[in-house]
Amino acid sequence: MPQYSKTTTSFFEKVYEVARLVPYGRVTSYGDIANYLGTGKSARMVGWAMNACRTAMPPVPAHRVVNRLGWLTGKGHFETPDLMQKLLEAEGVKVKDNKVVEFDKLRWQPLIELN
Repeated sequence: MPQYSKTTTSFFEKVYEVARLVPYGRVTSYGDIANYLGTGKSARMVGWAMNACRTAMPPVPAHRVVNRLGWLTGKGHFETPDLMQKLLEAEGVKVKDNKVVEFDKLRWQPLIELN
């Protein structure tokens, strides 16, 4: 589990810290992050955090966070409608019809991989 500094107490900041750990070429879901933070029913709040992360420093790789089935449900919150897909494809992640191909294979689950 990431070590949270005393100043990093907001839920959004905790979400950002976990999202920054998603490896290049991998994806996670809103629910995976929520489960890791011990707030399993707050996947929607994780989505809101991702939508608000544009000015977060260091930057948050929000393109690596998708819904529980691998759909690019957050793509409308990027500068252009296809930017999320382009960023994923630049990392070698295949996307077809707005869904990550082989999502189960590329899925990074912090609850498993960080413990």
